Parts: sequence; C-alpha cells; structure tokens
Amino acid sequence: MTSTAVTGEQFDLRLETSSGGTVDATITQVAAGIRRLSVSGIDIVPHYGADVQRPYGSGMILVPWPNRIRDGRWLLNGEEQQLALTEPKKHNASHGLLRFTPYSVAARTASTLRLEARVFPQSGYPFLLDTAVTYRLVNAGVEVTHSITNQSDAAAPVAIGAHPYVTIGDVEPEELTVTVNVATRFETDERSLPIGEVPVEATPFDLRGGVRLGDLDIDAGFGDAEIVDGVSEHTVSAPDGRSVTVWGDKNFRYWQVFTNEQYPGQSKAVAIEPMTAPADAFNSGRDLTWLAPGETWEATWGIRANGFAAA
Repeated sequence: MTSTAVTGEQFDLRLETSSGGTVDATITQVAAGIRRLSVSGIDIVPHYGADVQRPYGSGMILVPWPNRIRDGRWLLNGEEQQLALTEPKKHNASHGLLRFTPYSVAARTASTLRLEARVFPQSGYPFLLDTAVTYRLVNAGVEVTHSITNQSDAAAPVAIGAHPYVTIGDVEPEELTVTVNVATRFETDERSLPIGEVPVEATPFDLRGGVRLGDLDIDAGFGDAEIVDGVSEHTVSAPDGRSVTVWGDKNFRYWQVFTNEQYPGQSKAVAIEPMTAPADAFNSGRDLTWLAPGETWEATWGIRANGFAAA
C-alpha cells in the first residue's frame, strides 16, 4: 500500500519469519530512505511520521559521496570542479546528489523493493550514473544492496553511504549501549572536515568496549573498521542482552556515529552510518572508487536484530 507524503510515496514491506514473527519496513521514495523498521512489533529504527520532513538525514542514501567535501571543490584531471554548497553554514557540499531525489520503482514483492535513480551531469560532477538500492527483508531485519553503473565515457569517482538510526523500541534510549568496532578516529575542524587521523585507544572515542548511550555525545567519523569474515559489525544493546547490529560488507571500512537529542519522539537517538570512503574523499582520494565507463559496482550493508523473540 502506498500513500503520498512529504518524502514521496511510502513503500510498506512485510516478511513473516520462519519462527512465526514479522519484519516490517517503510521505505520512502525521496532519498530511498528507511522510515520505519520493526521486528515482531518492536522498532529497531526510530520511526517518524509520514507527514514529517526527514529528521536529521534519517535513513537516507548518500551517493555519489557520503559526508562532506570541503568548499564543494575538487580537481578532475587538474581542472577545478565546483559542487553546489548544500551545507552553507559550513561551506561544504554534503551527502551526495540524491538526498532530495524521488526514486522510481524497478521491482517489488511483499518483502523486497528495488528503487532506481539517475545522477545526471551537473556543476561539479560531469558524470552520468545509474544507481539502484534494493531492500530485502530477512528473518531478523533488512539487507540493503547498492548498485552504481557509470554510463559516462570517462571514469567516474563514486562512494556510497547511508544514514540509519538504530534503537530497541521498548527500552529507554539512554539505557542502550553503543559498541563500534573501529580503531581510528578522524580529527575535524570547526567545519566538520578531517584534518588528521588518530587511534581511538585510551581516548573517550574508544567505543569498542561499549558506552552507554546516555553518556555519549558524539558526531565523529571513524576508520580502520574491524573486518571479520568480510563483514564489519557495530551494535546497540539492551540491558537484557538483546541487540541491534548495523553491518557492512568489506566495502564499508568507514563509519560515522552521531548522537541526537532532537530526533522526534526520542529522548536520544544514535545513527551508525556505513561509508565506503571517509569525508572529503574527492580531495584526499582515500578509498574513492573510480568506475570505468560501463562498469558496475555493488556494496551491501544491513540491520539485524539479535535475541528478539520470534526473530
């Protein structure tokens, strides 16, 4: 069932699990974002209303770059490119070119949805890309696969990110524990742009042992994510042992963690954001992917509930 809202059509998905539970999701047409995700009736993403403008980037897809580009400027074959400054207060180009784009439906079942959007050549980014994101509900959550095809006649720089918030809906947010398995943090200037990289060990930014969300106030980018069997995993957990994991395949070596006390309906919220490249990668070149003409790149991440009844 779909309806028109400020984030476009709302695509409701449902999966009845093998253990008798349900997984439910709502995906928005604009920015192909997760607006709602629950397992057996318990939110694992803090939802917001269909009549609400997307709060603080909640759930949206970040392509062809996540995070920020300093002054919106970068060099392509020695020629300066100037992107629109979509974060004017900090004079940055932020979160890619599709954050307000309505996607089109390419395929849909009761529990899967493939949305597509085209990036057209424009000021600061002279490339044509076909992009897609596929949401597939699984027994304990959702699997999200991105696809980018370069339709240009020259190699195109790309990176992928997403902006999911996670929670356990029947637990006070402050009582959740946040665990992020990364070894380095990017130091930033007053414009939230990286100026260095330092180990997290023996600093307040070391979240590998878990930190209570109520004690955490952070907006930081991290690198050197721990990859085990090709997957990076990070969690929020409840005192009763249940947890929600945000995971990414080997492409997602960078993560942003952001706590927020203004998220609607939440006393506190936390975003754990997968990224294939760090902030300002168009200038640093770090883990920026260059797609040859006609080449397609895929990357996958997801959200999984652990220890939930009937999950």
